[in-house]
Amino acid sequence: MAGYNRVVLLGNLTRDPQLKYLPNNTAVCEFGLAVNRRWRDRDGNQQEDVCFVDVAAFARRGETINQYMSKGRQILIEGRLKFDSWTSQDGTKRSKLSVVVDNFTFVGSRDASGGGGAPAGARDDRQPAPPPQAPGPSDAPPVDEGPPSGDNIPF
Repeated sequence: MAGYNRVVLLGNLTRDPQLKYLPNNTAVCEFGLAVNRRWRDRDGNQQEDVCFVDVAAFARRGETINQYMSKGRQILIEGRLKFDSWTSQDGTKRSKLSVVVDNFTFVGSRDASGGGGAPAGARDDRQPAPPPQAPGPSDAPPVDEGPPSGDNIPF
């Protein structure tokens, strides 16, 4: 039987990312994400529900998120659900559902919540976005020379 495990979430970080390294030197960045849902009830009153999700990003993705994100910043993540189960010290069985990041996009501006320095819309983390550059002579937009004269009509 085939399966499909895909999650797309847009939310705000509930705490600053925590970066750790596994024994094999792989970076792991863990953070919480709050995803809001707003709707109107039958009486027309505005209602809101918040879903809190634990998220983990590995390797360079995790390092980039840790570098640029902070509590309150907004992020769009794409990933997969991961189910963990364990027995606690008192012998009770525990479990947790979390999201493992496969891809992400920073949302909003740098100054939206006073946070980090990632450019808005930075995509993924395999290649950091190059710094913006001033347009050079060859990059300048074409100059509009006005309507063509009778001899220069292109059709």
